[in-house]
Amino acid sequence: MKNVLAIRHVYFENLGVFEEVLINSNFHIEYIDAATVDFDTIDPLSADLLVVLGAPIGAFDEDIYPFLKSELAFIDKRLKANKPLLGICLGAQLIARLLGANVASMGRKEIGFGAMQIHHSTGNPLIGLSDIPVLHWHGDQFEIPQGCRALAATDICPNQAFARGNNILALQFHIEARPDNIEQWLVGHAHELNSTNIDVKQIRYEAKKYGAAITLAAQKIFLNWLNATE
Repeated sequence: MKNVLAIRHVYFENLGVFEEVLINSNFHIEYIDAATVDFDTIDPLSADLLVVLGAPIGAFDEDIYPFLKSELAFIDKRLKANKPLLGICLGAQLIARLLGANVASMGRKEIGFGAMQIHHSTGNPLIGLSDIPVLHWHGDQFEIPQGCRALAATDICPNQAFARGNNILALQFHIEARPDNIEQWLVGHAHELNSTNIDVKQIRYEAKKYGAAITLAAQKIFLNWLNATE
């Protein structure tokens, strides 16, 4: 049996719809909580796949959240070994930072469902997301690191995803989120939603409207990427 290690920052921001794919692909799933785990006790190369999940903090916030320093060192070892690594939201931003790219505020939030422009380049693993609204939930944006290829964009955020080879994939958006768990997101991020006047009812409605299509596409994309890793 293979192993996947998922670094979690917020309890409800988990592997979501990817869990079913991993279980069906004979993976054992292990979560560690970034804020409390001792990264020095874990080998970053031991798992067949490392997934770094999202959080409502910044990629350069280690002065406020000191655990980020250890987490960055952990991820960096994985990157240098070019072992399969998926970053989502904060996870993608941390990967971008480690690869020398800037991560900074966009000056506004991108929260809610919206379709992306998928770059139709050879080998883009996100081709299946064309015309499918996905969940966005961020205020920061990464630049595309040198040696990586850009995969997707929106009008608000032109850098939505990048890949390095077959083993490193970074996603700013949340195709992993389970549509039937959207209420946990709405409650868990209530302060952010209220402070930015985001329409909570609209997010709830669109999660139900687009949920089945997003889940189907997300699971297919994830499985194809997983099978292509080396």
